[in-house]
Amino acid sequence: MKKSIYVLALGAFGIITTEFGVVGILPTISRQFGVSIETAGWLLSAFAITVAVSSPFITSFTSKINRKFLLCLVMSIFVLSNLISAFSTNFTMLMIARILPAVLHPLFWNISIAIAFKEKGAKGVSTVMLGLSLATVLGIPMTTYAADLFHNWKASFFLSSAISLIAFVGLLLFIPSIPAEKERSDQSQLDVLKNPFLWINLVSTIGTLAAMFSSYTYLTAYLEEITKMDGARISIMLLLFGSMGTLGNWLMGIALNRNVKLTTRAFLLLLITVQILAYALGGVFIPMVIIVSFWGMIHTGGFLVCNIRTTQNIPHHALEFVNSLLTSSFNIGISLGAFLGGIVSSYYGVQHVLSVSVLLLSGTFILSFFSFPKSTTANEEGEEKDIPTPVCEGI
Repeated sequence: MKKSIYVLALGAFGIITTEFGVVGILPTISRQFGVSIETAGWLLSAFAITVAVSSPFITSFTSKINRKFLLCLVMSIFVLSNLISAFSTNFTMLMIARILPAVLHPLFWNISIAIAFKEKGAKGVSTVMLGLSLATVLGIPMTTYAADLFHNWKASFFLSSAISLIAFVGLLLFIPSIPAEKERSDQSQLDVLKNPFLWINLVSTIGTLAAMFSSYTYLTAYLEEITKMDGARISIMLLLFGSMGTLGNWLMGIALNRNVKLTTRAFLLLLITVQILAYALGGVFIPMVIIVSFWGMIHTGGFLVCNIRTTQNIPHHALEFVNSLLTSSFNIGISLGAFLGGIVSSYYGVQHVLSVSVLLLSGTFILSFFSFPKSTTANEEGEEKDIPTPVCEGI
């Protein structure tokens, strides 16, 4: 495997650590700047909303620019934004520092996955995506632990900046110059929007991610207030959550290869069950350790479920376009979930964020039974002759 693929994976590690690392220090930021936990949650929501809005457009706006230059630009912005975050003197400044890199966030994914697929096919893509999984396993717990170790929330952003800086140097040294490709017509890509199943899957993706992040965003606060854990124990729990997520991602891939529809429904039911158990036993330490383990194993597979469910029947020529819509749906769901969880946490207490997740998951489960008459989708089915294997299937 070329060094460039591993460097792209490191870049993915830095980007995801920056996006979600703030989850582990939300209560600290809330106290530091004198804002509610709901308001602090907007540090994740605003990032996600920005990514959702920019994703369908940012690649086309930069289509004539050298791809290596863009990759390096994105990572340099992430280095800078984390430093600004660390030196923020008020919540508004911190929020602006978070939005700055989010504009270019989807650009990194579009380019890096294209490079990886061209070089090593699905194996290359899965290597880049490994950076996402490792960010959950190591990056987020590391930034949370850094803040606790130095008794300073700024340490979290300094660490994220250092990771992004290492990735920037790697991109500079090991990624060759990649001139922009010639533009092509987007009309054939837009035709896929006529497929009603695509819209059902995108709405389901928003509902799934909203459910996942209405509770996950406030997991640290939940463990702190309900389970009465300190910072060190919470860091360990987040590490456990991410580690089990890597295992869950692998198992989910195997299950999806056998039956996408049944695996999707099983995933939704399992996540509903674990959320109910967390609500019922949240105040008991040992059961919560076990519950968080299974929670992490199920939770992380949600990205893979949504990806394969949405892209499995998409013609090859429209896959990149659909992936941009999927990225937007991911982040709309994340921001919606963090917003709803914050509202419930503020008015009813953090223990009730789990009820939001259960309701959203139940609605998405019902949506999985929706179907259309064959006549409605006949045209789309006739166009599915060059269906690719989903790039995340081997993860």
